[in-house]
Amino acid sequence: MNNVSLPPLAGKAQQHFDELIARARNVPLQTCAVAHPCDYASLSAALDAHKMGLFRAILVGPEKRIRQIATEQGLDLNDVVIIDSPHSHASAAAAVAEVRSGRASLLMKGSLHTDELMHEVVARETGLRTERRLSHVFVMDVPSYSEALFITDAAVNIFPDLACKADIVQNAIDLHHGLGLGEPRVAILSAVEQINPAIPSTIEAAALCKMADRGQIQGGVLDGPLALDNAISPEAATIKGIQSPVAGRAQILVVPDMEAGNMLAKNLTFLSGANAAGLVVGARVPIILTSRADSPHTRLASCAMATIYAHHLSSTKPLN
Repeated sequence: MNNVSLPPLAGKAQQHFDELIARARNVPLQTCAVAHPCDYASLSAALDAHKMGLFRAILVGPEKRIRQIATEQGLDLNDVVIIDSPHSHASAAAAVAEVRSGRASLLMKGSLHTDELMHEVVARETGLRTERRLSHVFVMDVPSYSEALFITDAAVNIFPDLACKADIVQNAIDLHHGLGLGEPRVAILSAVEQINPAIPSTIEAAALCKMADRGQIQGGVLDGPLALDNAISPEAATIKGIQSPVAGRAQILVVPDMEAGNMLAKNLTFLSGANAAGLVVGARVPIILTSRADSPHTRLASCAMATIYAHHLSSTKPLN
């Protein structure tokens, strides 16, 4: 078995997140509709971002309950707008309505279930759909990797087909550009780097790369199929004899399905000390999905990414 080294140590963890947070405080202030922030984690995350100037928060949920949590936890609501709603379903609908009306340019999940919020987001007549499929992107700050590492899709599309994967790839590329990170190197992952008819993800990876060659996916440099080792390790790519601008230097990892992506992201988080911020993209506005397991710093990074990307979308042609 060959010994494979990782890219050089980036330095202290969270350095990429610190840079995003600093940049977000220097873009025009965005307004974020926060759907049902009815526990300490979601309410404090929204208020922290509000106080830091990452966005202006509109809290949408049962006002009495929100104020009770704030009082119990010593949180300040003095300069925050609250829109009263009776329950989580109504909170999701009202928060989406704030975005549709133009009063908010960001959407953030509170303590309601993700499915409740996404149900309102994808509603045909009243939601925030575009021509794209929605997808989730984790932006990982990995101590042992020299660049921010995107992983997609690990939270929304369970078993995406080829057409859905094309949108997943394009969404991630657009986010990479929108965060000011330039043209990304995109690795389409599988278990192996050779096309094998017995492994459907290898065939889809090859098709995605040809779609990029034909201009159906734009703005990134794609290669695949690639196994994880030769996607992120130059030494592994050299050992396998893979020559491409992506192999060993990937900035976006496109996983075969949600199970693989979720396990990869959590592996990096809990075994490698990585931090994972995340957004849902492909809707009219960025959608912030935080987890109760996220650290306060990671939640702020997700808010910062959303603010930077929302500003980018407002200054470019929006998705239809």
